[in-house]
Amino acid sequence: MSSCKGKVITVQGIVDPSSLGVVLTHEHLYAQVPFFYSPPKSSLSQKLLNAPFEMKNLYWIRQNPYTHVPNLTLYGELDAVTEELKFFKENGGGTIVENSTVGLHSDTLYLKHLSDSTGVNIVCGTGFYVETAQEDLVRSYNEEKMADKMRHDILEGVDGVRCGIIGEIGTSWPVTEFEKRSLRSSAQVQEELGCPVIIHPGRNEQAPSEVVRLFQEAGGKAEHSVMSHLDRTFFDMSTWLEFAELGSYIELDLFGTEVSYYQLNEAVDIPSDAQRIQTIKNLLDEGYEDKIVLSHDIHTRHKLIKYGGHGYSHILLNVVPKMLQRGITQDQVDKMIKFNPQKWLQFFK
Repeated sequence: MSSCKGKVITVQGIVDPSSLGVVLTHEHLYAQVPFFYSPPKSSLSQKLLNAPFEMKNLYWIRQNPYTHVPNLTLYGELDAVTEELKFFKENGGGTIVENSTVGLHSDTLYLKHLSDSTGVNIVCGTGFYVETAQEDLVRSYNEEKMADKMRHDILEGVDGVRCGIIGEIGTSWPVTEFEKRSLRSSAQVQEELGCPVIIHPGRNEQAPSEVVRLFQEAGGKAEHSVMSHLDRTFFDMSTWLEFAELGSYIELDLFGTEVSYYQLNEAVDIPSDAQRIQTIKNLLDEGYEDKIVLSHDIHTRHKLIKYGGHGYSHILLNVVPKMLQRGITQDQVDKMIKFNPQKWLQFFK
């Protein structure tokens, strides 16, 4: 792997990080999430379970994305995703990191085709999502078998297409024994190969710090890892700052999701993009501009432009201008959407 030190592995092969351009660090282009299904709680929701994507149903779908069964997959959306990636490139986008691991149903040949046909770099992940997403056979895997798969996917590839990161590694709260094995094996392979890692923490403000502890105890390198979904996990600046001291990259990746009702954790009020930008401004003021990365975490159909969603270009088209209006500098923006992710994606061995 010495030839990969300082380089990035995309579905097209090994590239220099400077060629990546603008990077979205946490997206899905081909995923299925039936385990997120939330049963209907009203007669209206029961009626709309399988409703077509029509304007009259769009507001309900946005409020209840995990109750609407057709929404829980990106399968069959090749044309829509292709057009979106072309649009992303036209608006200054360069690279998307595809975080679909075992349990989320990735397809490396599909990702290679998307990259070939759009000119967008795609970095795909290997590893294991949360335990509830796994089949019984996968739940029985020991650390050695988990590590063997990740090592193979990075060195040899899946259907000849090499993975360039480990992740997203899924954890719940509390972290299950399966997920602890997944974390430990990820740390082992990262230490061996020098690869970047990205982690999905459980929906509890204690989860990110606990996951970093488990990961580091197994030999993982926080400074070469991203902690995802912090904008649905932390809600006061003291917690943000306490976590930031642990050294991992800080990811705000729900840009475009502005529905306060959060089906996956009803105790949480999801922030708006304006609140996310204020959080970023506070983190920048505290000196963490080298540790912030951004994305949308698109994983359901209703977030695609085809279905009235914000799409993969939302940060470039809408969020960046608002950041500049709120006193964030262009140099700081460039760090968050270019240089920080380019640095994270490099192999360090």
